[in-house]
Amino acid sequence: MSSLLEKLTEPETWQAYYAYKSAYAQLSIKEEAQLLEFIESKAWLPVSMRLLDASLAPKGKLGIPEKKLINKLGKSTKRVVYSFAEAEQHLLKVLAWLLYCYDDAQPVQCYSFRRGHGAHKAIRQLTSLPNRDELYCYKLDIQDYFNSIDVERLLPILSEVFSDDVQLYNFFAEFLQLDEAVFAGELLREKRGAMAGTPTAPFLANLYLREMDGILASEAAAYARYSDDIIIFAESAAEIEELRLRANDLLADYGLKPNPAKEHCSAPGEAWEFLGISYHQGVIDLSQATQRKLKGKIHRKARALRRWMLRKDASVERATAAMIRSLNRKFFERGSTHELTWSRWFFPLINTSESLAGIDAYLQQELRTIATGKHSKANYRQSYTLLRQLGYRSLVNEYYRYKRFRTGYAAIGDRGFL
Repeated sequence: MSSLLEKLTEPETWQAYYAYKSAYAQLSIKEEAQLLEFIESKAWLPVSMRLLDASLAPKGKLGIPEKKLINKLGKSTKRVVYSFAEAEQHLLKVLAWLLYCYDDAQPVQCYSFRRGHGAHKAIRQLTSLPNRDELYCYKLDIQDYFNSIDVERLLPILSEVFSDDVQLYNFFAEFLQLDEAVFAGELLREKRGAMAGTPTAPFLANLYLREMDGILASEAAAYARYSDDIIIFAESAAEIEELRLRANDLLADYGLKPNPAKEHCSAPGEAWEFLGISYHQGVIDLSQATQRKLKGKIHRKARALRRWMLRKDASVERATAAMIRSLNRKFFERGSTHELTWSRWFFPLINTSESLAGIDAYLQQELRTIATGKHSKANYRQSYTLLRQLGYRSLVNEYYRYKRFRTGYAAIGDRGFL
């Protein structure tokens, strides 16, 4: 077969990529316009051709990435990400999209960044285990996973996976072994692993631990990994402790270690969390971490809108309505039934509205503080009726509307109309 790198020089590849991204509404209006202009102007052609030019040094093909420090929401720590210039970044996105043809080489127990095999499937399989309430659980998160990947250990795996595409393997060998990056205007030399933030990093991160995935899956009662998040189940306390030690030893062999702040063991009947979801004796809800992150975003948004209101001498109603519109877009309405909004991610998984009710109460409280900047009884001049008139939509109400819709849809389908 022709190399995937050659496909990057073909207009049909770029047109198919644009059609896919548009069909599934995976781009904002601005991003879609930028991509279309990039494709129609053939700005992709020079950089695509450079990848096939054997006379160019590795860094002459894609250039040197920029290293950035990104704030973690609600935390004082920062994470390191890398990015290339616009044209090169577009190229890597299309290459990552083409790499789905190697999905069968990825570990079955890894659910990250795979078509038809994602987080929803992982949650559904784990929460439907027949003996789920009788199992012990160990949850861990790999510390700085993408950037800690040992390239020398990764390359033999890529050589096996890309045995039918030597050009592709050679590109990744050159790409990953470059040790230069620009940070704050200075050139650095450092080990970068799979380079978090680059479009191909998730694919590489999936492959890197595929042997470990197979080992732990064969020894555990149940096992799943989503990128750097791992969850393991066992039938006894002794077995879960053995698997905890086994997982830590295997990670050490790969040059990795778990984040101690995110390790957690639970006994049968106790709650466990994975991918933003909490499970406790049949109840599936938002995890505590998900709730904290969302409330943090709501709080910061309310403070920003209050500052904007004071600066612009705008009315309280105008500032409150602006916040409601912003949150409604995030929660419910990004313009397409295909696009993954917050509600489309969580509503299909949870079976209770308990956490949603708490978020509703918190959101209403923060909307009311826009008026005064503090929590007080005077805030309740902003009545619930007024919030509704300004466009507020309750998460609890929308959740049960979603449930009714899904029930009705299934009933119609059962009658053969769909």
